[in-house]
Amino acid sequence: MAGELDDVRFLTVAEVAEMMRVSNMTVYRMVKAGDLPAIRFGRSYRIPESAVAAMIRLGDAQVG
Repeated sequence: MAGELDDVRFLTVAEVAEMMRVSNMTVYRMVKAGDLPAIRFGRSYRIPESAVAAMIRLGDAQVG
């Protein structure tokens, strides 16, 4: 199992918001709605970078 997590990179809410050019609150809403998977560590969330990339690709597909 540790080998599976070696390739996973987690981002903070602020990093995701910056990448997607949205507010932190928008990212929190996407997490709460289940649109963006996240892991909670204490009071903060970490989002897998692969999930953000997939959401951005999905958004590109819906626009075009």
